[in-house]
Amino acid sequence: MSDRLMTEQKMPLNTAARSAEVVLRTHDLSKRYGQRLVVDTLNLEIRRGDILGFLGPNGAGKTTTIRMLLGLITPTMGSIEILGQDLATQRARLLPRVGALIETPALYLYMSGRDNLRAVGTILGGVPAQRIDEVLELVDLRHRQRDRVRTYSLGMKQRLGVAIALLQDPDILILDEPANGLDPAGIVEMRDLMHRLAASGKTVLISSHLLSEVQQICTRVAIINLGKLVTETSVEALTRGQGEYNVQLEQAQEALTVIRAQSWGHTARITSEGTLITPAPGGRGKDLNLFLVNAGFVPDALTPATQDLEQIFLQLTNGGSGDSK
Repeated sequence: MSDRLMTEQKMPLNTAARSAEVVLRTHDLSKRYGQRLVVDTLNLEIRRGDILGFLGPNGAGKTTTIRMLLGLITPTMGSIEILGQDLATQRARLLPRVGALIETPALYLYMSGRDNLRAVGTILGGVPAQRIDEVLELVDLRHRQRDRVRTYSLGMKQRLGVAIALLQDPDILILDEPANGLDPAGIVEMRDLMHRLAASGKTVLISSHLLSEVQQICTRVAIINLGKLVTETSVEALTRGQGEYNVQLEQAQEALTVIRAQSWGHTARITSEGTLITPAPGGRGKDLNLFLVNAGFVPDALTPATQDLEQIFLQLTNGGSGDSK
């Protein structure tokens, strides 16, 4: 065991939580079922305030990884650190610092939202009324706290599930498909909630198939395929274009002809929506704008091109194939 880890294990948990930038780390995390290696030497680092999209095709090993992070199954090899401490040796102390919402929350439909929180709080050993007030405010359900849950929309039920996961004021929140089945309004509400949680210092791990929503919610993404980590990086870095620009202008076809005649413009093209996508001379947007104006084409808009997360995901996972759990 490293000196650093030994030092952190001697620290009070609240001190370690404040001082540790990385709140969840896995070291060569692996899980084998018989001869089948489902999770293969997975190394992750998740920092305080991150909203991490944990992505992979069906059978990539996401569910198995989440079960290990929650202490539900034991790794075959490797380790998990939460707030700088080893989960295997500090399980009872660390797991309350991790909240989780896995699939559809189990709720008492005949009870009010507040009474659902009270009931779960009792099971947890008691939660102060003030904390129930805080989580209801955080998930924007205070105005409906006295109503029976059967009258809630699906989005409200999902937010109540998040409230339950927040009762013990965890540092880390693990959410499996939190926007699954929600209508557009519910998705926006969940997106806003995730941003509020991150702003309050929570670290959120989201497993989701809604890649367009992950692109809008998450600050970082980790993609796994066949149990192995493919990439872990910021959403911005992953979706950043290759030095190209989207250009909206009249006479796009004529402008394309002029640009392709330049040494830097051979890859320029027009999308089916009529947007001109082109490199820039010297890689700078202002030089592209000046070139177009001098050539007689005044852009209505010129913005850096970005890649779609779904397309990148399919490229990195060979079309989304997987055969693990």
